[in-house]
Amino acid sequence: MTDAPKSVTILGVTGSVGTSTLDLIERNPEGFRVEALTANSDVEGLAKAAIRTRAQLAVIGDESRFAALQQALSGSGVEAAAGAGAIAEAAARSVDWTMAAIVGCAGLSPVMEAVRRGGTVALANKEALVSAGSLMIEAVAAHDATLLPVDSEHNAIFQCLDMAALDKVRRIILTASGGPFRTASREAMASVTPEQAVKHPNWSMGAKISIDSATMMNKGLELIEAHHLFPISEQRIEIIVHPQSVVHSMVEYVDGSVLAQLGTPDMRTPIAHSLAWPQRMDTPCESLDFAKISRLDFEQPDLDRFPALRVAREVVIADGAKPAIFNAANEIAVAAFLERRIGFLDIVTVVEAVLHGYDPSVPASLDDVFAIDREARLRAQEWIKAKAA
Repeated sequence: MTDAPKSVTILGVTGSVGTSTLDLIERNPEGFRVEALTANSDVEGLAKAAIRTRAQLAVIGDESRFAALQQALSGSGVEAAAGAGAIAEAAARSVDWTMAAIVGCAGLSPVMEAVRRGGTVALANKEALVSAGSLMIEAVAAHDATLLPVDSEHNAIFQCLDMAALDKVRRIILTASGGPFRTASREAMASVTPEQAVKHPNWSMGAKISIDSATMMNKGLELIEAHHLFPISEQRIEIIVHPQSVVHSMVEYVDGSVLAQLGTPDMRTPIAHSLAWPQRMDTPCESLDFAKISRLDFEQPDLDRFPALRVAREVVIADGAKPAIFNAANEIAVAAFLERRIGFLDIVTVVEAVLHGYDPSVPASLDDVFAIDREARLRAQEWIKAKAA
């Protein structure tokens, strides 16, 4: 790709995005030098990845697992560290490219550390941008950082959007698979189990994002993220259901032209685009067989069966603290559903209840965002406990 290897850090290396990123790097070992890898609690996965890639540093978020990490790295020459502070310090290390793939609001501080360092940050953590979008975009500009979207939809928009001609853009079209319950009735969805909800028809993802896809909350989060990433008004961002997940998103221009980015549903494609940007790199991703696909379907999302989309658009319009509340309440509700403490349809109900009952001031700092996040989580937990009583 280049004469000198690109130095990289992967925040969240043992998750689905992290392992896909590592796969691409290990297929091109001469093109990359791994500086730091982090994980939440998977010591074995982290240690093996660090040793294979000769990383300089491996950090485990769970401090109780530090001794186990040290033992797993014994004799390897890889430095070990533990705790949230160590993860933030790893993110602040000087590298060319950082993958931000820590799930949830836990990734916010590390992402901001990477942004403040400058360089290129590949953003797979949509929750960080949702919760602190304005603050993050301001930090990107202040520190001359480059923020590259890794979500397949936002990466598709990034590839299709002419940033020099935004006044010629008619609309951005976010595609959504519709998840495993695209055709299910609300009555049927009321009784779904966590095992059913995590079985996405097209993508292989972690439990939290799989549930978000099933409720279409994921698309709501992406709507908020797109609003921050691309300087286009909320009214010009549309969502369309596309069950094949071949067209990852589209941009329509004022002359009627629609540019679309297509590919197989493999996260290594958008990751590779971000990893090699502004160049391209080979991937093992399967080529599209259009004759085999034979058809591409599109349909309007049903806001009655998937109210998360309606709530998300209300949140975009309200802005201020609402996106952080939206994200925090959803994380608590998803965890409660996975633990079988609430039903599937209760997830959006929890989020909407917290949004309506909590209206703090606009956050002016990360500390404000974290305070709003904590309070929203407490209120969501209280709602769930009250329902169970």
